[in-house]
Amino acid sequence: MARRVERKPVVAVGVTIVFFAWLYLPILAVALFSLNDKKSLSSFSGFSLRWYDDLVHNEALLDSLVASLQVAAAATLGSLVLGTMLALGLERIRGRRGNLIGAVTLLPLVTPEIVTGVAALLLFTGIGLKLSLTTVVLAEITFSIAYVTVIVRGRLAGIALEVEEAARDLGCTPFQAVRLVILPMLLPALLGAGLLVFALVFDDFVLAFFTTGVDPQPLPVRVYSSIRFGVSPAINAIGTLMLLASALLIVAALVLPRLLGRGTSSLDLITGGRR
Repeated sequence: MARRVERKPVVAVGVTIVFFAWLYLPILAVALFSLNDKKSLSSFSGFSLRWYDDLVHNEALLDSLVASLQVAAAATLGSLVLGTMLALGLERIRGRRGNLIGAVTLLPLVTPEIVTGVAALLLFTGIGLKLSLTTVVLAEITFSIAYVTVIVRGRLAGIALEVEEAARDLGCTPFQAVRLVILPMLLPALLGAGLLVFALVFDDFVLAFFTTGVDPQPLPVRVYSSIRFGVSPAINAIGTLMLLASALLIVAALVLPRLLGRGTSSLDLITGGRR
């Protein structure tokens, strides 16, 4: 009887295999055709790095790459500062008011991103703010604050109030207690949140599409514009590099905080696992 219970259902295993194949085979196809030695997106004739070489010499794509890195860095810094301040404030607000503010904070996580993009576009045009990389950064910060708040609050919930009270008893002001005691303990959560936000913002298309100006455009918007005028295998190359960069950032966001926090990762903080 025990052996029968331990057996994995064949149907469940088959569905899992089909799901992951459906999810990742198109991505593998993009990576494969980025190495194609001829300009074709349907037939593979041999391996070559010519499209990566074309990418290196494409000034428009390189300018967009730099713009995306700048937007991601600025949005990460801004959302970390504001999200951490919001998390610290929410942890000190108890009762119905705190629950209401916390629920409003989480709205961006459940709101369709296209709705956020349209709302940001209407706001910027309504106040007469010219669309540029600045508007992209503002929109991305607004969208990313919720992620930082959730991760930091998860870490704060594992810090006893007595720690801050002990610092106050030893002569620290409230600001010094936060700066010298709480923030160092939040370092794994801050590192994980920063890396996750950077990865999300770097390859975000919807918000960038609605809030960007003419030039320079973030890389996802530039790639979309290039596809509309004809698909080049160089797009596969840039897509593969973006995929690798995002994957490395997400892995770092999950692994580094666990190493620094003695078993705690950003994934644990989001899902409510170990702290």
